[in-house]
Amino acid sequence: MLVVDRRLYERIQERLRRLYGAEVLPRLMDRLQLIIGRYGVGAECPPSASGCAPWDQTDAVLIAYGDMVCASQEAPLATLRRFLQQQVGTAISILHLLPCFPYSSDDGFAVIDYRRIDPALGDWPQVDALAEDYRLMLDLVINHVSSQSRWFRAYTNGMAPERHYFLEVDPQADLARVVRPRTSALLRPVQTPAGERHVWATFGQDQIDVDFSHPDVLFEYLDILLFYVHHGAQLIRLDAIAYLWKQLGSPCIHLPQTHELVKLLRDLLNLVAPTVLLMTETNVPHAENVRYFGQGDEAHLVYQFSLPPLLLHALHSGNGRYLSDWAAQLTPPPPGCTYLNFTASHDGIGVRPLEGLLPQAQLDGLIAAMEERGGLVSRRSNPDGSATPYELNITYFDAVGVPGDQATSIGRFLCAQTIAMSLQGIPGIYFNSLLGASNNLRGVEQSGRARTINRQKWALPELEAMLDASSTHQARRLLPEYLRRLRIRQAQPAFHPDGAQQVLELPAGLFGVRRLAPDGRQILWMLANLTGVPIQLGFGRLARRSRERRWVELIGGWRQSGDQPPSRFELEPYQVAWLVDQG
Repeated sequence: MLVVDRRLYERIQERLRRLYGAEVLPRLMDRLQLIIGRYGVGAECPPSASGCAPWDQTDAVLIAYGDMVCASQEAPLATLRRFLQQQVGTAISILHLLPCFPYSSDDGFAVIDYRRIDPALGDWPQVDALAEDYRLMLDLVINHVSSQSRWFRAYTNGMAPERHYFLEVDPQADLARVVRPRTSALLRPVQTPAGERHVWATFGQDQIDVDFSHPDVLFEYLDILLFYVHHGAQLIRLDAIAYLWKQLGSPCIHLPQTHELVKLLRDLLNLVAPTVLLMTETNVPHAENVRYFGQGDEAHLVYQFSLPPLLLHALHSGNGRYLSDWAAQLTPPPPGCTYLNFTASHDGIGVRPLEGLLPQAQLDGLIAAMEERGGLVSRRSNPDGSATPYELNITYFDAVGVPGDQATSIGRFLCAQTIAMSLQGIPGIYFNSLLGASNNLRGVEQSGRARTINRQKWALPELEAMLDASSTHQARRLLPEYLRRLRIRQAQPAFHPDGAQQVLELPAGLFGVRRLAPDGRQILWMLANLTGVPIQLGFGRLARRSRERRWVELIGGWRQSGDQPPSRFELEPYQVAWLVDQG
């Protein structure tokens, strides 16, 4: 007999009633019990309003494709594991394995079969092995499926239940209010036994949106979710979740039903697997993004989407004003929730999250600077028919760097990465950022897709040559230092994601925060020089009675010597300092 938390069970029941009505509720609850019975009930951590204590300062997320590293005669997933064991080790604790399922486009985000591993990558045993080394995050690509999926083929043949899985729309319908992340056509014509129909395709003609207003679709994804948990996933990323629910006459983004569905997924995990965490992916302005925390009852983690472009602007302008203003107004996440602080990912650098944060003239200048560095600009359609920038397609190393000056580029890049790992939350690191990868322009030419510029895959011998002691590639200098800073970070209680954060009032060329350990036993000051010239800062700007402290800088190893403390600290160009008092 199943034993479940009655409060959670009743909450799920109420959410299903709100979404689908009381008439079908008994049948839906029967189906829910079948799923719970299939996958069992977890007991590792009792569900509560604030959840478990699922992270600390030792955590960092590495984002990687399953075939990021390839070697002959070996499954890429096995090669990736071997490379991580040899080169990265425990500097990261969580591996976000990007979609590793059979797919037809978008490097995995047009899923053909959610329950199989792409044979070109390996099989579930290789995924299970990665889950032994790291806490595993898998994508639930929940908004759309491949046009080559069994579901869509069954729909085009009029088969049940799949004929209800997709949203048919009259092409004459008024769709002017729909918020678009692309410039492609929103509807795709398709032939069915009932004649030509038009189905919703938010992200492109090969990625067909599913219709969550039909409960059969929901239960397909509930089963897939728990199937991933069964295979060791400890974190689930909800891809493109903001566009999930559609309602004609509305913007079709962030609808109440979408938030209700995220809460339902959270409740189900609390019921069945209470240590598993949810992360939402919503590349939108900050105020919209953080709504996916709910009241601490939706996502455990949300991306800090405003951070990458603001950091980029700060380093290009040498002015931290806009970055500081944004960081100062951040509100702490609800209990049991935190941010993922990243600079780069498999996607581009979103510019929508700059809305209301950066003047248009500053944004225009930033876009021009990226184009000068070989970057591309992807656009989205607006209701008035115009197109505006949606994301910058460029590697973060090339974005932040100075063409032709490797040393300065490395310094600026490490400055950005160290700031990101200093802020309240968990660091998120894209695999290619560890290597300081440059723009993959040849890949863009071959694929015809702008995002390929930052999705380069590597042959193992190529990586080994880049990291060899005799190599002049930036990866040779960058990777060891990046990992060293992550390991220093792991030892600092003040970097606990739940530790308090205060943005310091500093001159425009500097950015800094004060971090406090949850138990109050460590205070750490992060100072970053955003300019190409040395800057001195008085210790009195950091703390009262600063002359009574014995200052230690953790990254460079500087220590206060003698009994007479210095009154000022000098930051070299693009230097980041982690200062603590070890008196």
